[in-house]
Amino acid sequence: MSNTMKESTITVGVQLDEKKVPERIRWTATDSTADDMQQARAMMLNFWDAEEKAALRIDLWTKDMMVDEMIDFYYQCLMGMADSLSRSTGQQVLVDDMKKFAAGFFKKFQELQRNGQ
Repeated sequence: MSNTMKESTITVGVQLDEKKVPERIRWTATDSTADDMQQARAMMLNFWDAEEKAALRIDLWTKDMMVDEMIDFYYQCLMGMADSLSRSTGQQVLVDDMKKFAAGFFKKFQELQRNGQ
């Protein structure tokens, strides 16, 4: 029985303005059902360096990303991180805490918006 591994490639393209501020973010993946590159206004990419025991991050957003979109993006990322934590560790108490924090974070933003801030 052969032990062949499949490899998937994710490609991210970032178009920068003259000040090196992202104007356009596009991505594609070999396992995606989409034929063309997909547009995005923001991205977060994290890697775990086991040797250094440190997270390495790439956080980018385009200059047309609105504040309310960014808050919603962070809220959804926090909820997604909680779901990933649940699947990878089964630590439901910590997952519940993350989701509670994310919900409070989003509620606080909504309150700030109502108050004109």
